[in-house]
Amino acid sequence: MSKIGNAVAQRQNTLTALIERQKPEIARALPKHMDPDRLARIATTVLRQTPQLGQCTPESFLGALMTCAQLGLEPGPLGHAYLVPFKNNKTGRFEVTFIPGYRGLVELARRSGQVQSVQAHVVREGDRFEYEFGLNPKLEHKPAGSDGEVTHAYAVVRYKDGGADFDVMTVAEVDAIRKRSRAANNGPWVTDYAEMAKKTVLRRLLKTAPMSVEYHQAVANDEQVRTSVAADAIDLTIPETVEGEVVDDWPQTAAPPDAEPAGEPAPGQAEAA
Repeated sequence: MSKIGNAVAQRQNTLTALIERQKPEIARALPKHMDPDRLARIATTVLRQTPQLGQCTPESFLGALMTCAQLGLEPGPLGHAYLVPFKNNKTGRFEVTFIPGYRGLVELARRSGQVQSVQAHVVREGDRFEYEFGLNPKLEHKPAGSDGEVTHAYAVVRYKDGGADFDVMTVAEVDAIRKRSRAANNGPWVTDYAEMAKKTVLRRLLKTAPMSVEYHQAVANDEQVRTSVAADAIDLTIPETVEGEVVDDWPQTAAPPDAEPAGEPAPGQAEAA
């Protein structure tokens, strides 16, 4: 195994041990409906599936995991949240960024107590799609069942008091938001574009809706790096990544860590999906 491979493997083993050691803290942060053992297993699986997370600072990995725990969202295949590695250009170190997914925002919106149902869809070429805003709003979508290119994304929310609202974005509007995201060229924007498009329009729709505290926390933490959690529990003797070297077998879940810098947020970052 190469020097870089040894460093990553040691980091992965340390992070796995850190997850196990921090389970009591994770349990205190989790809502009652979630199991700390399950979240620990999921985090370990995500770490194996994305080896580059092993190159990231332990405090940022633990911070992203604790954000998931506090919001009651599972990282990984469910699409509730994503843990994406980035290189911090200021420090030269890799850090884990928390990105809530579409399904995570739907889950948090339902917890508000005001929402009866919430959903979002993408429109593809060939679909029948008509909408109108104004005093008599209308939305009609009949999918053609094809795998054509995405043209629009829309979200609909129905409230328990009987009211409803919707919003529509063109793919150009979605991509304009994507360009302002630090994760524009890797992570879920590459692997799960349709889900991220749905998340983008849903996030815009719910800006003025009565949402849960957890929902607003998820939006506030979107694309943020958190490093202030349990720093005293982290073994800082973990080998650093060799300067200039990158693991060759970068998975489809993200682009190489030096492909997208994690420096200062771009203008409009607060609006990025």
